[in-house]
Amino acid sequence: MATPRVFIARHGETAWSLSGQHTSFTDLPLTANGERRVSATGRALVGKDRLIDPGHLLKVYISPRLRAQRTFELLVGHEKCGADRVVIDDRVQEWNYGDYEGLLTAQIKKLRKDRGLDKDGNVWNIWRDGCENGESPAQITERLDDIIAEIHDLQRANQNLPRKDILVVAHGHILRAFAMRWVKKDINENPALLLDAGGVGVLSYEHNNISEPAILLGGAFIVPEDN
Repeated sequence: MATPRVFIARHGETAWSLSGQHTSFTDLPLTANGERRVSATGRALVGKDRLIDPGHLLKVYISPRLRAQRTFELLVGHEKCGADRVVIDDRVQEWNYGDYEGLLTAQIKKLRKDRGLDKDGNVWNIWRDGCENGESPAQITERLDDIIAEIHDLQRANQNLPRKDILVVAHGHILRAFAMRWVKKDINENPALLLDAGGVGVLSYEHNNISEPAILLGGAFIVPEDN
């Protein structure tokens, strides 16, 4: 039996992901180029005998933002996966940036300096400081730990069945934090993890053991075994 996997997919390019503006609750569409790139990723990675086999997906979690929902449709689509396995879940929506929504990192640092928030040579670090009138690292950790525990339970209960993979379609910061919490690391360690707009990452388990979550570096395609 193949080890269960969790695929994490970041939504495709938007005008603000292209410019570097922080985007959480602002509901921007994908750019035309973003749609093309996600479609190309879907053709390359999704299908029978490819990295993501829709027939093996036990459940799909999607952020409520339209850019994430559109990415799922271009990447996989309800017709391949089945609508009964797809849920829109607030737990994987982007980090609430609060006062920093729509701002560039340089603008956030200047704003905090003007407000006297970054002292003793410290500069803003979202993994440590969170966002004014938005979410803190502790709040992010709480909601991610909740959904990760649910995923572990689902995959444990279905480990001996062919359908046991999970797909999460969400956003850059929340998925980086998701990967850290998956391997039980504190997100305030400032994870040196990157995920391109429209990119796909893979999480799994060591030794086929749900109690040993791991980041899968370089996942292989799953193909039927010879009889």
